[in-house]
Amino acid sequence: MRRKLAIAAVIAVSIALAIGCVEIDSVRAQNAEEASPIYGVTIPDGYRKWEFIAPALEGDPLNELRAVMGNTVAMDAYRDSTLPFPDGTVLVKLAWKRMQSAEFEPASVPGAATTVQVMVKDSKKYASSGGWGFGRFINGKPADVAQHETCFACHEARVQGHDYVFTRYAP
Repeated sequence: MRRKLAIAAVIAVSIALAIGCVEIDSVRAQNAEEASPIYGVTIPDGYRKWEFIAPALEGDPLNELRAVMGNTVAMDAYRDSTLPFPDGTVLVKLAWKRMQSAEFEPASVPGAATTVQVMVKDSKKYASSGGWGFGRFINGKPADVAQHETCFACHEARVQGHDYVFTRYAP
């Protein structure tokens, strides 16, 4: 009898987890449907499992810790020092408010998430913006048009000679 109860409990927990996973996946799918204005870029599925390219520390006024991830196309280009980046390259930057560590005062640690920023290379689709499409997302939702209007201008002014990409590979 005890074994049957244990099996029933495992089945109940499995069903509950499966229902929970379906709900989580449907939320992700809804968020992925929301594309950035101007460029139509979405948050890529599974980007948190991509390889790490480099960290960044943004000073005031943003005061953020950032981590940049890349898909396989991006990682191959970085490793081979390929410029311009090939079509299909996708870069994702995660950003958090920088906080002082409670356990080790000299250290900074991630606080509240601020944005997820995405760059997608498609030289034909995004020809007017150096071959790149941009997406800036706050709480999974695309930022407004005004924020997206500044993306390419900033990249063009500062990193045109590096195919409009700020991040350098940190091996």
